[in-house]
Amino acid sequence: MQAQTLPQSSLQPYIALLGAFGEEVKLIEASLDGATAQTLNGHRFVTGQLGQQRVVVTLTGIGKTNAALTTALVMAHFQPRQVIFTGIAGGVRHDLQPGDIVIGGEVGYHDVRSVTLTMEPTRQSMHPVSFTLNPLYFPADPTLLSLAEQATQSLDLAMIPGSERPPKAIVGRILTGDEFIHSAPRAEAIRAEYEADAIEMEGAAVAQVCYQQGIPCLVIRSLSDRADSHAVIDLLAFLSTAASNSAKVVRAVVEAL
Repeated sequence: MQAQTLPQSSLQPYIALLGAFGEEVKLIEASLDGATAQTLNGHRFVTGQLGQQRVVVTLTGIGKTNAALTTALVMAHFQPRQVIFTGIAGGVRHDLQPGDIVIGGEVGYHDVRSVTLTMEPTRQSMHPVSFTLNPLYFPADPTLLSLAEQATQSLDLAMIPGSERPPKAIVGRILTGDEFIHSAPRAEAIRAEYEADAIEMEGAAVAQVCYQQGIPCLVIRSLSDRADSHAVIDLLAFLSTAASNSAKVVRAVVEAL
């Protein structure tokens, strides 16, 4: 089916705000002025005003393919000038705990194992047209990254019940793969191999699409668990708090633009 591209207008371009889970998406939608929902190619998009910026908000769903598909649809229909992806993640750096924020200074995959056209092993993804290798890690847009760093210094982030300290925010490396990690040994193996700070299932797919299309992108993750054997229990217990923190950071970044 051909994408139904919206007509061009003289209004400022959109900022696309994407989330994998409904909780953070609903919180951002609730912050919009003049929110209007529409369905395009079976996906729901909500447009409106956040601060001084026109934004489009949508749910990607879970996993790399869903995230890449939704990002491509946003680009085809709304031609955003920037993309911010947010949601929850598992923390694998030892000093991080649920409730903390990891701003993706760079994001990459932990499940890519391939070979180049000259049969050299690689962990890099490949451009579908030029067949050139993408970066091993997709860098954050410097402007969005700087705004997110500044925003998290002054935000009052909610504490996870039972935490021994307030949430903190770091700039770190986020790894993506089509695997829900709920094993301490597996999480530690990824941390050690990739020097990862957080792991999730969508961010690098969004970043790859943005990189290949030349669209500034930032991935922001709020930790809901430690990717260990308690991950499912912790995710369910801490999801709303983690989603609230990620939505706060996204709103602050957009309002600072």
